[in-house]
Amino acid sequence: MSTNTRRCLCSSPVQKMASYNEEQFCVMAVAYALKKKQLHLQRKKRKARSKWVKEWLLKRNQFSHIHLLEELRLEVDDWRNYLRMDESCYVELLDLVTPLIEKQDTTMRPAISAHERLTATLRFLATGRNYADLKFTTIISPQSLGQIIPECCSAIYRVLCQKYLKFPSTEDEWLKIAEDFDKTTNFPNLLGAVDGKHVRIIPPRGSGSYFFNYKGEHSLVLMAVVNSNYEFIMIDFGVNGRISDGGVIEYTKFYDKLKNGTLCLPPPRSLKNTNHSFPFIFVGDEAFTLRPDFLKPFNQRELDHDKKIFNYRLSRARCRVENTFGIMSARFRIFHTAIGINLKAIERVVMACCVLHNFLRRKYASLYTPDNYCFD
Repeated sequence: MSTNTRRCLCSSPVQKMASYNEEQFCVMAVAYALKKKQLHLQRKKRKARSKWVKEWLLKRNQFSHIHLLEELRLEVDDWRNYLRMDESCYVELLDLVTPLIEKQDTTMRPAISAHERLTATLRFLATGRNYADLKFTTIISPQSLGQIIPECCSAIYRVLCQKYLKFPSTEDEWLKIAEDFDKTTNFPNLLGAVDGKHVRIIPPRGSGSYFFNYKGEHSLVLMAVVNSNYEFIMIDFGVNGRISDGGVIEYTKFYDKLKNGTLCLPPPRSLKNTNHSFPFIFVGDEAFTLRPDFLKPFNQRELDHDKKIFNYRLSRARCRVENTFGIMSARFRIFHTAIGINLKAIERVVMACCVLHNFLRRKYASLYTPDNYCFD
C-alpha cells in the first residue's frame, strides 16, 4: 500500500477517533458535561427571573383608563371623541355584548370586566394603536389584548349584524332603497353603489408579494354595497390586495346571486316621463364588468353631452360608497394604519367596524355624521 493511500485512510473520521487515547476522551467528556451544566444553569437562572405578571399590571384598578372615562362623563364631546360614541350608545352596546364577553373570576385572580374589554376594543378601533402601546392605558398585557380584542370584535358583529347589517331579501326592501337613491341622487332604479377598499396590513411572514397591491402596499380588500344613507347593506372581506375590484367581486355571494337572478330584485319599471321599462341596477366604477343590471361610467375619450350628464349622475350616486368608506375611516382610525395582527383577527376587526358604522349612523346620525360632514 502506498504512503498516499495510508495517509488518506488515516485522515478519515473513524481513524482519527481511533487514534485518540483514553485520557483525551475523558477530557472531552468532562468538557461536554461542564458545558451542558452551564447551559442548564443559564436556563434555570432565566426562569427564576421571570414573573407570572408584572407588578404594575396588577394595579389595573389604580392606573387604568377606566378612571379617565369617569371624568369624561362630565365632558360629553371628549367622551364621544375617546370612544367614538356617546355614553348612552356605549351603555346600550355594553348591555348587548356583555353576555358574550364576560368572564368569571378565579381563585388565582379576578377576571377583566366586560366594561374594560369593550373600552379597550373601541379604543383600539378608534386609534389604531398596537397592543404594546395600548397596554399602558388599559393596564392589560399585550398577550391578553391579543385575545380580548378579536373576541370582542366578533361579539360586536354577532349582536348587531342581524339588525344593522341585514341584506335586503324582498322586493319591498329593494324598492325602499331605490326610492331613497332617487330622492337623494336623482338616479332612478338604483339599488346600491359598489366599490372596494384596500385595508392595509402587515403581511404574514413568508407571504412574499401575495398581498401586494397596485398602490405599493400590502392589503386585503373590503368589498361593499352601500345604500343612499351611507350604510353598508353587504360587505365581503378577505381577498388579497393583488386582485382588482372587478376580480374581487367575483368571489362574493352577492355577485353570484346577481348573475343567477336570485336576489329577489323588483321587475323592470318605467321611469318618469317615459314609456320604456328599465331594470333595477347597481353602479360601480370602471373596474367592474358592464352588465344589464350593473352600470359603470362611459369612457372619458368618447363622451358627448348626454354621456357627460349620465356620468355625472352615476358618479354622484357612486360617491355614496366612497363617502361611506371615508366616514368609517375617519371615525375608526385603525384604517389609517397597517394592521399588524393575524389575518383572522383582522377580519373580525373590519367586520366589527362596518357594523358599528351602521349602528351609529342609524341611531345617532346627527352626532356620528353631522349635517355638514357629507357633501352630495
